[in-house]
Amino acid sequence: MRKTIKRFAAAGLAAAAILSLTGCGSLTDGKRIIRVSHAQSETHPEHLGLLAFKEYVEEHLGDKYEVQIFPNELLGSAQKAIELTQTGAIDFVVAGTANLETFAEVYEIFSMPYLFDSEEVYKSVMQDTDYMEQVYASTDEAGFRVVTWYNAGTRNFYAKTPINTPDDLTGKKIRVQQSPASVAMANAFGAAAAPMGFGEVYTAIQQGVIDGAENNELALTNNKHGEVAKYYSYNKHQMVPDMLVANLKFLNGLSDEEYQVFKEAALLSTEVEMEEWDKSIEEAKQIAAEQMGVEFLDVDVNAFKEKVLPLHESMLEENPKIVDLYDHIQAANELAKGEE
Repeated sequence: MRKTIKRFAAAGLAAAAILSLTGCGSLTDGKRIIRVSHAQSETHPEHLGLLAFKEYVEEHLGDKYEVQIFPNELLGSAQKAIELTQTGAIDFVVAGTANLETFAEVYEIFSMPYLFDSEEVYKSVMQDTDYMEQVYASTDEAGFRVVTWYNAGTRNFYAKTPINTPDDLTGKKIRVQQSPASVAMANAFGAAAAPMGFGEVYTAIQQGVIDGAENNELALTNNKHGEVAKYYSYNKHQMVPDMLVANLKFLNGLSDEEYQVFKEAALLSTEVEMEEWDKSIEEAKQIAAEQMGVEFLDVDVNAFKEKVLPLHESMLEENPKIVDLYDHIQAANELAKGEE
C-alpha cells in the first residue's frame, strides 16, 4: 500500500511539475524558480552533487532564486528534457554525451573506445576547464550550453556468462547506448550490438533477448542488473561523462555576479559528485559480490583494445569535428606516459 501511495505521489509531482513548465521563469514568493532535471535516484552521486549546487546558489542568491531538482526522469527522458531545456521550460538537465551527439557532433568522441589511457588522464582532460569551455560552447546554436561534467565511471561488459577475452563476446547480443559509435564498437568486438533504452535492459537479459550489457558498476545494484547478469569484466572500453546542461538564454540573462555564482555552484557540484561517485562504486561492488553473487573479472585490457583501435581512424575520417579534441586527449595520454 505504501509503495502505491509513493507511486501516486511521484506521479502527482510529475504531473504538477510538467503543468508548471508552461510558466517558464515563473516566480514563487518573488523568487525565480530554477528547474533541474535528471534521470537518477535521490541517492545517486549526481543528485547529491546537485543538492550542493542548490545549496550554493540559494546561499548566495536565495533572495532571487529557488532551485528545484526533479530526479528519476520526472520531467521526461533525457532526450525530452534536453528539448525542454532548449525551449527554456527547464533551466538545467543532466544528459549523457550520447544524447548530445544529435546537437553537436564533437560529443561523439566520448563513445570512442579506449579514448583515454587511464582514469587519471580522463579526469585531467575533463578538469581542463579552459579547453573544455570550447567544447561546451559547441551547442550554443541549439540553445543550450554545458556548464560542468560529472564522472560516470568506466564502462565494462557484464553478462550471464564470463567474458574473459574478446572471443567470449563473439555472437553475444550486448546492449549498448543508442550511439552509432557504440554500436560499431560492439560489432568490432564480434558481438551483436543491441541498442535499446536503459530501462529495458533488466527484462531483456532476464528473458534472454540479450546476453548482457555494458555500463559502470552502479547498474548492477541501482538497476538490479546483478540479479540477472553474474559476471562483470573489467575491460574498461569507455569513460563517458555526464553533462550538466543549461538553457543558454537563461545563462545570458544573468548578471556577471549571478553568472559567477552559478558557475561556482556547478563546479562545486562536480567536486561533490566525484567524491560520492568513488564511495558509491566501492559500495556497489561490495553489494553486488556479497548479496547478488556477481563475480568481478580482471581481464587483459590490451587484448580488447587491439580489437577496436581501428575504429579511431574511421571515426576521425567520418567526423572532422572530433579531430581537435582527439589530438588534445592523445597529447594528454602521451604526457601521462612520460610521467610514469
